[in-house]
Amino acid sequence: MGLLFKAKNVDIEKAKLRNPSRVRDHLANERTYLAWMRSAIALMGFGVVIVRLRHFQVPLIPHPGAGWKLGLTFSLVGLLTVLLSTQHYFAVRDNIDEDTYEPPDRWVILFSLAMLILGAGVIYFVFSVPLDPMSPVIPE
Repeated sequence: MGLLFKAKNVDIEKAKLRNPSRVRDHLANERTYLAWMRSAIALMGFGVVIVRLRHFQVPLIPHPGAGWKLGLTFSLVGLLTVLLSTQHYFAVRDNIDEDTYEPPDRWVILFSLAMLILGAGVIYFVFSVPLDPMSPVIPE
C-alpha cells in the first residue's frame, strides 16, 4: 500500500516538473468551465423567456403554437451544456495533470451547430408568428 502511494506521488511530482504552468492551466480550465456555465444559464433563461412572452400577448390562434417547443429546446440545450461542460472540465483536468492535453474541436463544432439551429428557430418563430395589433407589446 505504501509503495503504491509512493509511486503515485512520484508520478505527480514528474507531472509537475514536465508542466511548469500547471496551476495556470488549471485556472484557465476553471474559467472556461465557468464561461460554459454562464452560457448554459443564459440558454435556459432564454428558453423560459420565449415561453413566458406568450403570456404578454393575446394569441390570435386558440392553441399554444410552437413557442413552448422552442423554449423547451433552449432549456434542454442549456441542461445538456451543463452536463457536457462538466464532463469536459474533468477530462481536461486529467489531461493537464498527465501533460497530454490536446484541444478538442468537436465541442466547438457541436455547440456552434446547436446555436445555429436554435438561432434559426428563433428567427423562424419571430417572423412566422402572427401578431395581434391590439397587443401592448407592439409599439404604436
